[in-house]
Amino acid sequence: MNSWITLSQAVGGIGIFILGMIIMTQGLHALAGDTIRNALVRFTKTPTSGVMTGAISTAILQSSSATTVAAVGFVAAGLLAFPEALGIIFGANVGTTITGWMVALLGFKLKLGTIVLPFILLGSSLKLFSKGKIADIGFAVAGFGLIFVGISFMQDSMSVFKDIISVQNFPGDSFVGRFELFLLGILVTIITQSSSAGVAATLTMIYGGAISFEQGAALVVGMDVGTSFTAAIATIGGSTEVKRTGFSHVVYNIFTGTAALFLIAPYTMLFQSLAPAFLMQQAEIVLVLFHTFFNLLGVIVIIPFTKSFAHLMQKIIPTPKQKYIQNFDPALLENIPLALSVVQKSLENEFKTLLQHILYLLGEKKNANKINIHAFDKLLDETQDFLDMINLKNTQDANWQRLINLIHVIDHLQRLFDRCSEDEHRILLLKSSSLLTKEKNQFIQLIQTILQLLEKESLEQMSNFAQNNDTNVVKTVKQKRQNITSLMADGTVNIDEGTYQLEAIRWLQRSSAHIARIAYHLEQAILSAGK
Repeated sequence: MNSWITLSQAVGGIGIFILGMIIMTQGLHALAGDTIRNALVRFTKTPTSGVMTGAISTAILQSSSATTVAAVGFVAAGLLAFPEALGIIFGANVGTTITGWMVALLGFKLKLGTIVLPFILLGSSLKLFSKGKIADIGFAVAGFGLIFVGISFMQDSMSVFKDIISVQNFPGDSFVGRFELFLLGILVTIITQSSSAGVAATLTMIYGGAISFEQGAALVVGMDVGTSFTAAIATIGGSTEVKRTGFSHVVYNIFTGTAALFLIAPYTMLFQSLAPAFLMQQAEIVLVLFHTFFNLLGVIVIIPFTKSFAHLMQKIIPTPKQKYIQNFDPALLENIPLALSVVQKSLENEFKTLLQHILYLLGEKKNANKINIHAFDKLLDETQDFLDMINLKNTQDANWQRLINLIHVIDHLQRLFDRCSEDEHRILLLKSSSLLTKEKNQFIQLIQTILQLLEKESLEQMSNFAQNNDTNVVKTVKQKRQNITSLMADGTVNIDEGTYQLEAIRWLQRSSAHIARIAYHLEQAILSAGK
């Protein structure tokens, strides 16, 4: 009976540890989320700086998932190149090792399980009775305390683990045995959805003498690889960029994990020859050092080949032929500014694609491209649905103004698309009419200029140009309508033909107005994001 009670304490300790990690991560994310998000873009200019930023971000947030989701979103939004995002992914692996150091140095050496109990009460009180940053600090403090309470429970229950889990009960210390433990480590992470909990439990078993260093090392390597399979599952239904990033994590972790399995033997031999007593007495420290070592080594080896690795992943997961088709990852909704950036980038691409289609309809060859009407219509619906899921309450927030502007953009895009798909006869008349040649050429020039400015990301210049052009179009169309009605009145143009000409010029005017409004609201959305 006592064994079952002790085993229950061990399992409960793991649960308390996981709960503490979740609570602390949420508190830290609320405190530093926006700062980390800005830092990821600001300081990630090369794969090397991406590694450093990813490692520091993960160490601060205590969540590689939060860092990975942010990196994926930045790629989808076009804020980061794919190789730069890879640097963040590689760095996140290094950042996760900080949990092991925290457990080994603070949990075991300082034995904080009892000392932190008042901090749990303090943190909970701050969360309950405070608001804003103070409440977030309280949440993080309470989570931090729970982590060490969980470690304390696991330590106290080691007696039952010595009987149930022992060196003899585990696979033998051979490469095959280590590989079996490697697979067990993967399975543990997939089940618990937390490599940190698995690493903490492994360190506790080593500290209590339940398993050997070599067995613990094989388990930790497997747990490290297991985190990437969780990321891979999260990519199901995601965009091409999401899948590339998620499966890049899988490929990279399999690479480092396989190498780490072969490194266990020489690493152990090195410590046995240089510091055998330290290996025997401080095995948990040696294991955390090994965890950090093989992750750092993997980063050092992969950084020079980041671009080649990115090209490989792009070949394995190629871009769809119709590049404008995109699936929005629901995980992005956890970070509203990031979700808005993804929507804005998608809307800019949709605007560009629709303008190219208009050029095709008008018979222009330069920059023209025919779209799949049904696929593009579906994309607009998906964009609108995703935008509809971004719900804000604070109307004074800069995100609110940006959301309002993006709603205007999708509305005008939908109406411009409807004019292109439903009014093709008017477009064909504009294309072929000798009376409207000048107006058609001016409209084509408008689109070509906007495409150039979109390519340069000069949204302010694009907006000003489109507004000025729309003002001129209104004057031109008014004069043109008078000319056409005069030709109808004197019999030069019959009533039916004149009516068609007026419908064509009306289409041009309304389309020009939609383009001007889209350009204006795209610029305003960027300005709102900068507030």
